[in-house]
Amino acid sequence: MKKIMDVLKSRAIWVFLILMIIFFSVVSNNFFTARNLLNIGRQVAIYGIASIGMTYVILLGGIDLATGSIISLVNIVAAYIMVNMGMNPVLAIIAALIVSTLIGLLNGIIIAEIRMPALIVTFASQTIFAGLAYIICGGVPISRFPDSFLFLGQGYVGPIPFPIILMVICFAVGAFILDKTYFGRYFYALGGNEEAAELSGIRVKRIKYLVYALSGFFAGIAGLVMLARANTGQPNAGEGYEFDVITCVVLGGVSVNGGSGKMSNVVAGVLIIGILSNGMVLMNISSYTQMIIKGIILLLAVGSDCIQQMRLTQAKKAA
Repeated sequence: MKKIMDVLKSRAIWVFLILMIIFFSVVSNNFFTARNLLNIGRQVAIYGIASIGMTYVILLGGIDLATGSIISLVNIVAAYIMVNMGMNPVLAIIAALIVSTLIGLLNGIIIAEIRMPALIVTFASQTIFAGLAYIICGGVPISRFPDSFLFLGQGYVGPIPFPIILMVICFAVGAFILDKTYFGRYFYALGGNEEAAELSGIRVKRIKYLVYALSGFFAGIAGLVMLARANTGQPNAGEGYEFDVITCVVLGGVSVNGGSGKMSNVVAGVLIIGILSNGMVLMNISSYTQMIIKGIILLLAVGSDCIQQMRLTQAKKAA
């Protein structure tokens, strides 16, 4: 019995996900249908891809509030150079990802070299690049993209939407980096104790560069998927997305204090947020109430993490 309880405790996030699926299946006849489940997959693809980079950042004990603005800027940069400059979609994608990665790298350099708090640096970055997106497009949406680009957000491989396949690939790469490379071990080491990591020979500054650059890169991919799905570039497309992405990661059990968390549980966190949003829409719950519920979920997730950390600290002191 104790073993069963231990397993349930370690897989609590997945148990909660299953219970949520059962609940919405009972209250709505339209929930557990192939069409709706694929729709949920398309909706969570953007959050899921962006959450990979955010997972790395939070594992370090940091935060990246620039994610939403990077998504918006990528929308506008890719749209502008495809439509206004006539650039090939593949080159436009590469250029947009370079821009998003450089933004993340810049944030990492400032945080590591000047030792400014990540909260302040990424908030300032959020404001700056949100404004830059409006300047580039003049506040006017950009549309009329090539069909080859639209496949990124609207295409299918067999019966499966391509955004879902892309999200699965990104999660697989993200998990490989975290679990199978020495970089992943360094992420955990820095989040657990930065001073000890530095004393052990880990180049802390370079790891921070890498982590924030990866956060920008994955946010850039999410922005491109959003652009292709919506078929229009909006300067405010990613507004508020950083909140949902952070919620997904923290709900997935990644400690806000850094040093602990699994990519597999982040997948569950992403699915919970997607299913919760979809289920509330099917139940005709207003968007304002949805905001309240999501805020409560974030508080509960962070509160649970803080309580667990306090218990661990007390246990260490007692030992």
